Order: sequence, then C-alpha cells, then structure tokens
Amino acid sequence: MNFTEHPAFVFPFVVGMLFIFIYLPVIYVTWLRKNSLADFKTILRSIFTTNTLKAVREIFSECLLHRRIFRYNIRLGYMHMSLAFGWFLLIVVGKIETMVFTHDGFNPPYLPVFFKYFYPSGIPDTFKGRFFLMIMDLLLILVLSGLFLAFLKRFRSRVLGMKRTTKHIFPDRIALTFLWFIFPLRWFAESVTAGIAGSGGFFTLGSGRALASFLPLEDLLLPSWWAYSIVLGGFFFALPFSRYMHIFTEVVLIFLKYWNLATPERQNAYADFEINACSRCGICTNVCQLSADAGITHSQAVYFLRDLRYGTPERPVLENCFLCGRCSQACPVEIGIDQLRIAGRKRMMNAIAPAAEMRPVVSANGEKVDVLYFAGCMSHLTPGIIDATREILTRAGIRFSVLDDREEVCCGRPARQAGFADQARSIIARTTALINRSGASLLLVTCPICYKVFNEEYDLPIPVEHHTVFLNRLMTERPSLFRKSSLRMSYHDPCDLGRGSGIYEQPRSIIRRTGVLVSAAHEREDALCCGGSLANLAITPRQRTLVTDSAYQMLTAGNPDYVVTSCPLCKKTFAAGKREIPVADIAEIARMMLQPEEILHPEKAGEAELESEGQEICQ
Repeated sequence: MNFTEHPAFVFPFVVGMLFIFIYLPVIYVTWLRKNSLADFKTILRSIFTTNTLKAVREIFSECLLHRRIFRYNIRLGYMHMSLAFGWFLLIVVGKIETMVFTHDGFNPPYLPVFFKYFYPSGIPDTFKGRFFLMIMDLLLILVLSGLFLAFLKRFRSRVLGMKRTTKHIFPDRIALTFLWFIFPLRWFAESVTAGIAGSGGFFTLGSGRALASFLPLEDLLLPSWWAYSIVLGGFFFALPFSRYMHIFTEVVLIFLKYWNLATPERQNAYADFEINACSRCGICTNVCQLSADAGITHSQAVYFLRDLRYGTPERPVLENCFLCGRCSQACPVEIGIDQLRIAGRKRMMNAIAPAAEMRPVVSANGEKVDVLYFAGCMSHLTPGIIDATREILTRAGIRFSVLDDREEVCCGRPARQAGFADQARSIIARTTALINRSGASLLLVTCPICYKVFNEEYDLPIPVEHHTVFLNRLMTERPSLFRKSSLRMSYHDPCDLGRGSGIYEQPRSIIRRTGVLVSAAHEREDALCCGGSLANLAITPRQRTLVTDSAYQMLTAGNPDYVVTSCPLCKKTFAAGKREIPVADIAEIARMMLQPEEILHPEKAGEAELESEGQEICQ
C-alpha cells in the first residue's frame, strides 16, 4: 500500500482532527490570558514539583478509570470507564499495532484508525499477529458494552443507579448522535473488511462471515469506511460546542488544580476550565434534595454550569439552590459549584443594584477575656443555644464576653451568598476590627456558616473554633463537668460544618460521651440539607417544607429520643411545626448533661444547707 495516496474517505476524519488540534489550544490560551500575573507565578512555582506527577495520576484514575463514579455506582462507573479507557486503549494499542506491522513509527495519523482497511490480511498468522487481533477486538467489545449501557441509561436510567438523566440541548444531541454511531460503524467496517479478506480477529471475522451470508460486502466496503470517517469527523467538530468538551478540558483542569489554582470569586481561567469540564453526567441531579423532595428540576448544578457556559444563567437558576454542598461533594470532577454560583450572584447583583453603604457596627467592650463568643444571627433566633453556651462557659470558669450581645454584628456571609460582595467585604473589615480590639485568645462560634466564613475569609490573629470542637475538648480535659445518660440521639451534619469544614467526629464524640448515638441513613459527607439554607433565594415555603420533612423523617427513622444538630439554622428549621421527637443543638445537650452543682462543689452545697437551716431557726 502506498500511503502517500490518501484514500478520499479519510478526509472527514483528518479535517475534524485538525479542527480539534487548532481550536482547543486557541480557546485554552484565550482562557489562560484571563489569569493574573500572580496566577501565572503560582503555576510556574508548581510545575516542576511532585504536584505534576500527582496530577498525572489523577488524570489516569479519573479521566480514564473514573474511580469516583465507580464509588458512586459500579454500573455507572463501568459505563464511563469502558468508553473513556477503552477508546484510549484503542488509540494507543492501534498506534503500536501500526508501528509493529509497518515497521515505521511515523505513519500518517489516520493509519491506526483505518488500519484494517489498509491491512485487511497483512497481519501475519503468528502469535504476535493473533495477539494484536484479539486485543483490538476485545477493546472494541469493551467500548461497545459501555455504549450499550449509555444508550440504556437514556431510557432506563434507574438500571444504572440514576433517578433521572440530564436534559440535553441541541449541540449535545448532535454530538451524542455522532458518538453513538462511531463504534458500531467501526465494528461494521472492520467486519465487512474481515469478511471479504477472510482474516481478522475472533469478533470482527466472526461477524464478517455472518454478514457475508446475506449482504454484498464488496459493495459495502468503501461506504462503511466513509460512514465511520464521517461520524468521527462530525464528532470532532461538534465536541467543543457540546458537553463532550469535558474530555480534554478536564485534563487541563486537573493540572491547574494541582498547580494550586482554585475556584475564584472573580472570573478567571480556572473558572472557565471548571465550567467546561462538566460532563453533565447527572450525578448532581440525583443527590439534590430540591429535585428529590421539592420537585425542582431546573436549577441543579448541571444546568447552572450549562447555562453559565452558554451565557448568563437566569435568576431562578442562580438563586434556587441551598448551597449545601451535596452536589460539589458528589461531583466526580470536583468542580467548585457553590463558589461559581456565588460569583454568578455577585455579577447579577452588581448589575442590578449598586453597592450600599453599611451602617457602623457597635464596638466590643475593652475587657480582656479568654474567649470571645460570637453567637451569630441565627443563634439569636434560637436563644436556647446562646443560654446553653453561656452556662457551660460560666460553669467551666472561663472568662468570656459576647461579641454580638446586642445583635448588631454580622459575619458577612448572608450578603456574600446573595451576591453583595462589596457589602460583605465592608462587614468583614469592621467585624475584624472588633475582634482584634477584644484581646481574646479564642473566637468561639456556634453557627457553622459564621465559622466557615471566619476561617476562610477573615485574617484573624486568634484561632476560631466551632462550639462542637470546643465542647469536645472541654469534655476531654474536664470530664467531671459532665455526666452520661441513656438518651438515644441521632445526629444531623450541618452542610457548612460537615461538607464545608470537615467537622464530623467531634459532635459524635460529644453524643457518645453524654448518651447513645443512633446512626442515620445519610450521614457525614452524604448528610441531607435541613432545607432552611438562606442561600436559596427562590424556593417557595411549601417546597422548603418538603425538603425539611424528608430529612427529618430520615433522622427519626431509628426512633431516637432527640434529633441533635450543631447549627442554629438547622435546629430552627427542623423544630418548626409539631415534631414528635424534639430537636436540640449539641450545646443544649451538653448543658443538660452538666453535673449538678452539689456534686461538683459539695462544700457549697453544705454551706447552702447550713444557711437554709439558719433561716428556718430564725423563722
């Protein structure tokens, strides 16, 4: 075969391949130009480190093997792996095959793709020849099996562990149609060729002989290879404008992640790569409580990212989200969905509302204390938590003051979640000044939202602790302060404390020290949102109640004595309405389990008794 004479049918594939190799670098460079000089310096400092090797490892495990999707559902993971890894191996092994049997490492790029056409019977009947024929047929079967599952998923999604599939837009449908035909047409073209030549692998030769029994294979030879080349080229042209842009973009995103870039508040290259790395696998829609419990199916992460890619998402899509983090936790690409949504809200609010001047907040008193307690807005709506925390601090003999005693200090998170970034920064600056003037050595916080903000967006000279961490340490250092009971308690992981801050064990340790922990179906990283999140600006009260009731039923399935949480908003949300099983914050449980004063200080009890007797005598 003289390979300098290109057969005409290879041109659709070649043109499509050239388009991809030109378009992708151009668009990637366009995105990267959005980076600041500091971003590029960060990348340069990280390239020649072990982080690059870690990135390569993750590319192999996630882009090809899809390890995270396997953990979510084995059948879904197999589907993604067979398509991605199978196609990758077809390319790699196909290239090795051409090098081995043509004795030339610089073949035209289309040769490995159409090798069976050029070498219909040229592979020798040796162990090496039979080995390559068998491996290539096995890889083709692997990809076809994944394609079958992908087809099944579109119409019977529950078979693959999916409650529903994502809604496709027109560019996705075009690309998906090309993709569905690529490998069946490859099988058909190779089978026709094998049937004519009388040689091939066990799969293609067997099917070729079967086709020869009722089809004119000679007449179908060139049309079958033309069809295969056309769908390949068509897929390459459709890829950058469809969900399949993720195939190459996710690789670059992983490198950027390991080179220490992160989801920004402003729009930069990392955000562009994240938005285009979404494969729209639909896992986020399956873990979203808005979809499962409230029937809201238009604002999930997959649709938000899709709309963000093709333009500005509409306000209901931006606002109808709890920002609970369940979708980010489940996302196999680890896209910073909540941060992107907050950045989108910021752009929207800046466009429709100018920055407002915030009124000054009150200053903290000048007393020197050990602990500065910040209750947070929601704790003031559930004052039992504040009372419990105050009593525990007092009984422990800890000097403290309350930063927001007059309810005029805010952490700034509500403004930021609503998109008012400038106002949030103003609040943060003023609250920081108050904390610095307090002279405290520790900032104690009962609200997980405030805790996360203080840790991530404040630059404080003192450590910040959530009250679960503080109470667990207090129980470890001062076990005589508390007693154990037989109360059975289920625990709800607040979104910002669990998925947001990684605090799972300390509250459970407190419950084990004071009672019996009852497990729930959805815990830790998989915990459900209470439904009360202030981040959702569009949900109706009825829809919110549906989400809350579903989560409460899950937490009470084990018939505990209490449902315990570590967030004032979660407590307020779950406790609304008539609840057979009461809801309590963990600080309230800890206060209930404080040892009686007469046990801790028997001498004081004795003095009280003498005083009482004296009063009786006087009377």
